[in-house]
Amino acid sequence: MNIASEAALAIAREKFFSGVALPEGLVPAPILRSWQRCAEQGLDAGSAIRAEPMTGSELRAVHEQNETLRLLSRSELVSLRTEAKLTDSVVILTDAKGLVLDTAGSPEFAGQAATVALRPGVAWSETVTGTNAIGTALAERRAIEVHGAEHFFEPHGILHCAASPIFDPYGKLAGVLDMSGHASAEHTHALGLVRLAVEQIEHRFFNRGFDEMTVVRFHRSRDLLGTAREGILVFDGARLVAGNRRALHLVGLDRKALRQSTREEIFEGAGLAIDGGELRARNGERYFAAVSQPRSTPQHVTGTLPRAAMATRAAPFFTQQTRADLAKAIRLVNAQIPLLIAGETGAGKEVFARHLHAQTIRAGKPFIAINCAALPESLIEAELFGYEAGAFTGAKKSGAKGLVQQAEGGILFLDEIGDMPLLLQSRLLRVLQDKEVAPLGGGSPQKADFVPICATNRDLRAMVDAGTFRADLYFRIAQYTIALPSLADMPDRRELVETLWSQFAERHAPLPPAIRDQLAAHHWPGNFRELVGCLRAIAALHDPDEPITLSALPRATHPTSAPAAAIDGDLGSLTDMAMRRAVEQHKGNLSAAARALGIDRSTLYRRLVWKDVRP
Repeated sequence: MNIASEAALAIAREKFFSGVALPEGLVPAPILRSWQRCAEQGLDAGSAIRAEPMTGSELRAVHEQNETLRLLSRSELVSLRTEAKLTDSVVILTDAKGLVLDTAGSPEFAGQAATVALRPGVAWSETVTGTNAIGTALAERRAIEVHGAEHFFEPHGILHCAASPIFDPYGKLAGVLDMSGHASAEHTHALGLVRLAVEQIEHRFFNRGFDEMTVVRFHRSRDLLGTAREGILVFDGARLVAGNRRALHLVGLDRKALRQSTREEIFEGAGLAIDGGELRARNGERYFAAVSQPRSTPQHVTGTLPRAAMATRAAPFFTQQTRADLAKAIRLVNAQIPLLIAGETGAGKEVFARHLHAQTIRAGKPFIAINCAALPESLIEAELFGYEAGAFTGAKKSGAKGLVQQAEGGILFLDEIGDMPLLLQSRLLRVLQDKEVAPLGGGSPQKADFVPICATNRDLRAMVDAGTFRADLYFRIAQYTIALPSLADMPDRRELVETLWSQFAERHAPLPPAIRDQLAAHHWPGNFRELVGCLRAIAALHDPDEPITLSALPRATHPTSAPAAAIDGDLGSLTDMAMRRAVEQHKGNLSAAARALGIDRSTLYRRLVWKDVRP
């Protein structure tokens, strides 16, 4: 703002606070409206600022209430921090009421800003701190700049502030992003940077929570599909329920259209069965579009082996402690901190990991599941890290991208990490440290953005002490460990059995109490995997209207069943028995058990584990 503008603003303030009507255009209309609102509330522009910050415990509670907003905004705070330092400014995130949640940027200016209460735990709504970019952006529901003496309170005249409101997919205010600095400095690009950052934040809101709805992503340019510049509309059936600002602008609607308009009123062709094709809006505009149809169950990118049939809906089976661990794990993964999930075979480690992935900011990115025990040792390195053309006999002519790179932006789930060969452990450690992958055959290293989640049914710390697992890799992957309980440790297995039965036998009547109680009383050494397999088998063998009796249960669940050590049976049963006994003798170490039996580890895995999880 030049000297002439500052002089005009000083005259405008004098006239306004003297009760003289201002000529149109002397100050921006949003600023004048804000001054009028502040005056009507009885605020005194010359009084001292009385905004008091919250206590630490109160602020922590507000942080928890706004955890999603803070997580979705974290990368923007980080990226804007550099610009803020260059311009001696601070970046500020507030909640929907204008309460400052987080700040980042110039420490020097932050100290000065604190003198006017611009710090975490202080409310910057108009009703408390008068005209300011945060409060006025909330009141006007639009991006705005407030410079120097445009602030209502005189002490705030040292500030130049640029802010934009953040709206959630349903059109509700979620918060404000603001950049504030010295009024004496130039802040030419502040408002533009804030607007772009808010567009990114609002785009991330759509990464999760809409699996059961139709999501239409569209833009005039095909190249901008999948970016924060695309328009997004979400339909529950035919009804429009959510959308971003860009989408509403492209089709000529406002937020009032949410829950009021239908897709037939917006687009030509109610089916919307489009993927990368063209879409015509009722306003005559044509767009390139990608449409995601509702899904009954989540679909994920997987690794080399199909996963077990239990989906993320298994979350209701979690104990209170596991649910608490899940809440912690979400925050840790969002902070890119590796996790180790420990638990017995079949206890739901992958289920937990997938449920975790679906609730993090990486939910829209791949979930790559790799079972380290199932991959042949001769191929595991190529599978993980990829290879160049001609890297080895049988390699594809074009080479192949490894599973680590396929997890770009998402989660790399390494199951049975304790069975990874020692030589490969050192290679994995280097990838985790450098976040770079070099394919076999001499390819140049490629950057890899992923969060590793490892799982094991073994005592890795004991393996470290025994020299069979690298200590440096252990401390890299086990920065936080979550222990999942076995099925036998579940507090109410009757309810668990009933819930599982209702999911895997939807057309059947509830289990008779005697059946339910006997299943709940069984020790289930295979945990969820074994119980689910049993329930699915019972459902498959009985018509929905056919009564289920105790004789329908597998013999292993009968209290008087024959000892497992019996030697009669066919060759296949005896082979399986020998394999299981070898695994038990080697405390779950599949590699050691395979060596003792004189067979390949992948053969052992296919016979004992993969057979259990096939439908």
